[in-house]
Amino acid sequence: MNHLEDTIVAISTPIGEGGIGIVRLSGKDAIPIADKVFFSPKDRKLRDAKSHTVVYGFVIDPAKNEKIDEVIATVMKAPKTYTREDVVEINCHGGMLPLRVTLQLLLREGARLAEPGEFTKRAFLNGRIDLSQAEAVIDVIRAKTEQAERLALRQLEGRLSAKITDMRDKVTELCMHIEAYIDFPEDEIEVIEKGDLLDSMQSIGRELLSISKRYDEGRFFREGVSTAIVGKPNVGKSSLLNSLLQKDRAIVTEMPGTTRDVIEDYLNINGLPLRIMDTAGIRETHDLAEIEGVRRSLKAIEGADIVLAVLDASRPFDEADKEVIDKVKDKRAVIVINKSDIESPALLKIRDTSHICIHLSTYAFRNMGCVPNFPIVKVSALKGDGIDDLKDAIYSLCITAGKASDAEDIIITNLRHKQSIDRALKSLKDAEDALKRNEPLEVVALFLRESLDSLGEIIGAVTTEDILNKIFSEFCIGK
Repeated sequence: MNHLEDTIVAISTPIGEGGIGIVRLSGKDAIPIADKVFFSPKDRKLRDAKSHTVVYGFVIDPAKNEKIDEVIATVMKAPKTYTREDVVEINCHGGMLPLRVTLQLLLREGARLAEPGEFTKRAFLNGRIDLSQAEAVIDVIRAKTEQAERLALRQLEGRLSAKITDMRDKVTELCMHIEAYIDFPEDEIEVIEKGDLLDSMQSIGRELLSISKRYDEGRFFREGVSTAIVGKPNVGKSSLLNSLLQKDRAIVTEMPGTTRDVIEDYLNINGLPLRIMDTAGIRETHDLAEIEGVRRSLKAIEGADIVLAVLDASRPFDEADKEVIDKVKDKRAVIVINKSDIESPALLKIRDTSHICIHLSTYAFRNMGCVPNFPIVKVSALKGDGIDDLKDAIYSLCITAGKASDAEDIIITNLRHKQSIDRALKSLKDAEDALKRNEPLEVVALFLRESLDSLGEIIGAVTTEDILNKIFSEFCIGK
């Protein structure tokens, strides 16, 4: 259990060697505690420094009266600080020894070691930011691409908070009017027509549903898109991985079954981070290692956000290809026709971008039919032809309208936010249904209150200690 009365301290820079390392204190005694281990050649005290100024000096061990490190101390006085408390940041040299010794001295003089995310938690508890903005801090830190960082910064700036607050204000207005009518029926309170109430609820619901539907897009930018390359042996999956990454990441040979395990790497497509996996060829086999590889391939398909199903344009479509298509038919998938530079006329022809028509000279395929809604891209992994088209297809499959979000778009990236919005939507629908069934207005008001509380969970207007602990436990110590 943390206490707001404590002064907390932590090393706020990554472990390892660097030009500087920062030890951060926050709390009502941050400046007096720092003064106990800080010595200025001009005998300047940190308590006398103006807010948001730096003071040159040394960290000393007061018990031994010996210098530990040459430092610069930054003094920031409440309330204009990250935590809205007094904050001191001591900039040491970047080695671990001076940082650790400085930390130990400050702990000895009365500070407490900060818990993960406790500085940001104090910023929330002291009203500087709301809960969704606090969660955006860790998204900024963990962003893998510039677009992911932009989305996190929008949330940190409070755009999601403003939208949720607007939605809560609209629900509150409905609640107030209904509850006023319930409490004071004898007074001359204007009655909202049932149709107007329903229209208002449905309008709020449409806005919330629009935000909820874009969660996958936000999650992809925040966490990355898990992408599995699958197909039968020797269709060029490893070559495709190497071509996408523009480096020799996977071993490529003419012998089928070279890949026995899942090979992973990361790729950036227009700001969209992909965790891309090359998998073992899917086929019947008696080789124990290859059997395990096939099992892992099937597991990768199951867990992937999207699948690249690779076919070989130089060979006839067969049962093994059909098995691959069958296994990805319920996934987001792109059909990749590889080796298109040596395509066999007898293999297949592309009728349009949403269907595969099979034309075989030696194999009459009757049960395959067509594959609906799968984009189809012809490539030559060996020559690099069609790779940009494949990247565009992957991006379009993941992102609404195939384009990056506009500055005004509200996109949620956090599962907790989506779950809260979905609960708010359900309660709003329950209120709507209760009104249509002519149930007492008290019931309608109860459902509206539930919707209000669910939205409040996003920005921290309604929360519990368990929720806070879970959120801030994901932060590093020192942030």
